[in-house]
Amino acid sequence: MSQERLEARIRGAVQGVGFRAFVMREARSLDLTGYVKNEYDGSVEVVAEGHREELERLLSKLHTGPRPASVSDVKASWSEPSREFRDFRVEY
Repeated sequence: MSQERLEARIRGAVQGVGFRAFVMREARSLDLTGYVKNEYDGSVEVVAEGHREELERLLSKLHTGPRPASVSDVKASWSEPSREFRDFRVEY
């Protein structure tokens, strides 16, 4: 299976509700690399690399997030991986 890169922007009540920790747990359990980061506009950015099937699973989870979150929109794009990441982490 080939590697791909998923870039997603999640909007809604997604900051201050454990969303980044949720994404990190899910991504690590799927053996993905990349990062999750809060943005100044209140959204959350996710960049993940790995096999398409696992990335699709992560993307599905991004539509709901952890229990206290309320996701209103997820924009996703796909591209070739950069292979710049060693693990999945929270960026600040």
